Amino acid sequence: MKIMLALVTATGLVGGGALAIQATRDAAPIVMASVDDSAMAAPRRVIIGLDISKSNPLVDDPAFAAKVGLRISNIVRGLGFASEVHVRTFGSYDSSSNNFAYDALISTRNRPDHAGDEIQKLISGTPALVKSGKWKSQMRTNILGFLDNVVQSIGCGGLPTTVILASDGIEDSEYVRLQKAGARLPAPSGAPFRGCAEMEILGIGQGTNSPIETTRLRSEWTRWATAAGFAKFVGLNDW
Repeated sequence: MKIMLALVTATGLVGGGALAIQATRDAAPIVMASVDDSAMAAPRRVIIGLDISKSNPLVDDPAFAAKVGLRISNIVRGLGFASEVHVRTFGSYDSSSNNFAYDALISTRNRPDHAGDEIQKLISGTPALVKSGKWKSQMRTNILGFLDNVVQSIGCGGLPTTVILASDGIEDSEYVRLQKAGARLPAPSGAPFRGCAEMEILGIGQGTNSPIETTRLRSEWTRWATAAGFAKFVGLNDW
């Protein structure tokens, strides 16, 4: 079964231009003598969501974007062969505003270090992509809507799955204006992410300059992620 991998935007920032890779699960056989330890790890699925709403420092703080890019890329570099990496942007609940997609299969043709390098360039380059107009920063933050789309289109089946959001965690949608005092995330319908290994939010509370607000947001997302079926939740403001 073939998986077509396409980088639709980010011209000049990922691999020197628009990236298109085709990989197959039954590609070239693994040569054991040259396989590093990370490639021997059990396959996993990593879904990365980049929040490009205006409230998120990822869109305009190069130093923060570089920090997020390094952390996530190191996770990708530790993946084994047959692992999947999926990257999407989100903000407004509008597919035309978030038509970026990067889908990669880790293999001998697309090794973990190479995929990690591409992901690092992409994420650290987010402020430049926004500044240049290639990506449009958005007025809403539909995290819940994004997660619903993810579970419908990719899901948790077949591989241990981690969902990583580069986001401030401030849902701002018709579901809830989470920045308002006392606002609560609505309970998920059922447990749509049952079987998923982990949900991470990197940058939760960033931009609020409030440790109390960061703690509140982390508590809300911990409650939601547990109810949604994730085995583990991690919410980091900084690291």
